[in-house]
Amino acid sequence: MSGETPVDACANCGKQESSDAVRLKICKACRSVKYCSVGCQRAHWKQHKAACKKLAKELEEERRTCSQRNERPEGDFCPICTLPIPLQMEDHSIFNVCCMKRVCNGCELAAQKRGMLNCPFCRSPMHEDDEVELVKVQKRVDANDPVAIEYLARVYFFGGYGVEKDAPRAMKLWTEAAELGSIEAHFMIGNRYHYGDVIAQNYTKAIHHWEKAADQGHVMGRHNLGMHDLTKRGMRESALRHFMISAKMGFDESLSMIKQMFDRGHASKVDYAEALKGFQIAIEEMKSPERVEVRAYEREHKSIN
Repeated sequence: MSGETPVDACANCGKQESSDAVRLKICKACRSVKYCSVGCQRAHWKQHKAACKKLAKELEEERRTCSQRNERPEGDFCPICTLPIPLQMEDHSIFNVCCMKRVCNGCELAAQKRGMLNCPFCRSPMHEDDEVELVKVQKRVDANDPVAIEYLARVYFFGGYGVEKDAPRAMKLWTEAAELGSIEAHFMIGNRYHYGDVIAQNYTKAIHHWEKAADQGHVMGRHNLGMHDLTKRGMRESALRHFMISAKMGFDESLSMIKQMFDRGHASKVDYAEALKGFQIAIEEMKSPERVEVRAYEREHKSIN
């Protein structure tokens, strides 16, 4: 962490610590300076106050960030092959409303090769009409399934299933899903407060909900905290810590931000090398023969078109 390094001398009077006469005590708030007595600490407070509060805040940020989860949540893993799904997950998986499970494209391909045209997880019929699909979703919503409630919120926000867009209703559903424990709902609520497109813009509330998501392993929530610290608060060290975590979970945009910070002298070569290594490990952990085959097909199809 940046800031002053504790020295064995009173920050006010300069007395050196000795085994007999002087016993220095560190400032409990910022842990950057020491004092020989309460009197010296009080006398030095006006001079030290601003730096103390700044360093104490950085310490708290570092403590909070380091204690947070750096593993992706259960919903980010394919329930069939049990591997984490590549980011962005929407591009590498299919969400099945029959069971509210996100299955990776590799397992979808493997199921099709075996002649299975139903849901590869629960075996329910797929690609039914919008009305039937929406009934399935609503049934799970009525059972207070937070995943289903969050999904229905997206339907009302982005549109789909012939449903008219209704952003306020989407916000209400996201709030309900968040209260029931949906990590994704916290992330989406944070976005709404950040952009101010449904509700009045409020960065404090955006951070609160992104932190709720990031604490439980949400990669984009973690990245957004880094972006806010960097662009809105000017807290480069805190931003770097957030980006390091999300980059090591396989998010390329976070790695790109660390590279930019390195190019501008705001991150060290060691920081970037550590992030790159962690990112590469995460990418390898997300690979499977079936997923590689899907990607090869997509690249070939794209080149033909």
